[in-house]
Amino acid sequence: MVQTTRPPADLTAGHRRRIKQKFKQQGLAGLYDYEVLELLLTWCIARKDVKPAAKKLLERFHTFQGVVDAPLEDLTAVSDIGEHSALLIKLIRACCDYYLSAAAEKRNIISSPQSLISYLRSSMAHLHDEQFRTVYLNAKNEILHDEVIQEGTVDQTAVYPRKIVERALAAGAVSIIVVHNHPSGDPAPSAHDRHLTEALVSATKVLSIRVHDHIIIGRYGYYSFAEHGALQHSQPG
Repeated sequence: MVQTTRPPADLTAGHRRRIKQKFKQQGLAGLYDYEVLELLLTWCIARKDVKPAAKKLLERFHTFQGVVDAPLEDLTAVSDIGEHSALLIKLIRACCDYYLSAAAEKRNIISSPQSLISYLRSSMAHLHDEQFRTVYLNAKNEILHDEVIQEGTVDQTAVYPRKIVERALAAGAVSIIVVHNHPSGDPAPSAHDRHLTEALVSATKVLSIRVHDHIIIGRYGYYSFAEHGALQHSQPG
């Protein structure tokens, strides 16, 4: 008598159903990191056990955050992760930033700054090089848009106050928030950061554009010049 076993495909399908059911009942809080990645990969890898691929991603990038922050080419270098799977992972990261940006856009950022901080930390904390952004605000302190003014190598970004003023005028901004990241992870301001802030306040004051804040984003936190009372007070009212 020949013994038979359940086909591997049936086992895989059953495991996928259990992961999805677990998510429906408990949300992501009820899943381990590798299970979150498994769930994600089920939408781009068909009829195959995706647990090994999920665990390989964690071996390579250590955490779920490390996986979604990884460059596309690094993701595809992991065995069993093709371009289709890597693009889905990067789409998840882009959707998070898009959602947080939209959530911040129509709010009074000065009276409710946390949505802006969440967006900035999501989009900048993982960067390996320094990036300098300006957020342009209207008279209601709502975001008109934000843009990258300068990208540089680690620990060095050349930012010119005149360029920021010109861009603020072009955007029709009443006020601005300037932001940059510290790839080292420590958001504490350097002497250069303080001097740059003073120069920006002086340059914008002449044109009645207010610098509401200078925010430094680190890997595990942020520093706000406004929150620490470190902005000059001689700004336009």
